[in-house]
Amino acid sequence: MNLIATALVMGILFLPGTAFVPAHVEASTTPATNSASSDDPSPMKAAAAPAVAASSYNVKLTAYNAVASQTDGDPSITASGAASNSEVIAARSLDLASALPFGTVVQITRTANDTPGCNFHKVESQIGYRVIADTMNARWTKRVDVELDAGNTVKVEGKSINPGLALGVCSTVTVKVVGHVALSRIPGTQAELAQLIAPTAAGALALNK
Repeated sequence: MNLIATALVMGILFLPGTAFVPAHVEASTTPATNSASSDDPSPMKAAAAPAVAASSYNVKLTAYNAVASQTDGDPSITASGAASNSEVIAARSLDLASALPFGTVVQITRTANDTPGCNFHKVESQIGYRVIADTMNARWTKRVDVELDAGNTVKVEGKSINPGLALGVCSTVTVKVVGHVALSRIPGTQAELAQLIAPTAAGALALNK
């Protein structure tokens, strides 16, 4: 079976120039590679990025800004080597490294009502889908930290404050694995990341060029 036919049977969605493996693809259908080869810019090697098991995790959620006072070293570069990007990047605590390796694409949701210490729904529109590309201080466990724009604000009790501060610390947050993307090809915007994840109406497939 040729490459195009095989891909159509598997139902894998790729955007041009972006290597993405949806979470529902079984690991056995995709050759295992190390982190170096999964980030290889070669389209064939990028398409062979390791699949991620579809899983959900209950975590605490916080937020940070890519500024020197809140990061280690160069705030423009994440621990994975990917560039900081407040639209799509998130960090996870070290204890979740195996469950959420760098390049994991996640959907973050919370159904509980907001509280004075957690304003998830006021910030939800700025969270969306996220790519795990950074890590947190070793003192934190079972936690995901989303990067948000230091220049943005949201209204909380009539005051305009940074969305990271507005979010606070939210428990009972669900982080669902929806796929994996090569670190060298992380989409630059939330719209591009959402398009990468959402299936097309006709199930069409755009192959890497």
